[in-house]
Amino acid sequence: MRVERTAIDGALLFVPTPHRDERGLFTRTFDAHVAAKAGLDPAAFIQDSQSRSRRGTIRGMHGRSGRGEAKLVRCARGAVYDVIVDARPDSPTFGVQTSVLLDDETFVTLYVPPGLLHGFQALTDADVCYRIDREHDPSEDLSVRYDDPDLRIPWPQPVSLISERDLAAGSWAQLRDRLRT
Repeated sequence: MRVERTAIDGALLFVPTPHRDERGLFTRTFDAHVAAKAGLDPAAFIQDSQSRSRRGTIRGMHGRSGRGEAKLVRCARGAVYDVIVDARPDSPTFGVQTSVLLDDETFVTLYVPPGLLHGFQALTDADVCYRIDREHDPSEDLSVRYDDPDLRIPWPQPVSLISERDLAAGSWAQLRDRLRT
């Protein structure tokens, strides 16, 4: 398993090497030694969650206030277009966004450091797995609309489903101003 940096400071990709043969494949989806060598504390991840989404669904853009929330995100079934935005005001990459394809062919895992917004669009029917470093506290939820005019996230497919919560999310400008004060 190799580790790659992204355009956002601290965000990483864990890229395994699936072993394929006539039976199918075998791959490691997490390696505590590799994570530790990359600067993460594997024991800090205390909760595993999974979402199932229909093709075209968008989930996001979500984040956490306070000390934030670190996540390891991978797609166990299907494929998603995954997007992160740096919402850490003191970060050298504040406001930068990047995207990655997560799918059940490459098994890449995205490390999302605390203080980032995260979302994805299901390119197929998809299951996304999250390994999270803290319990959920709804009072710390942050969200920005998926179609925010300042972020201009280039979602690859028409939106087929989105939650009422995500439709009611605020703007990047509002969150940016709040974070900088």
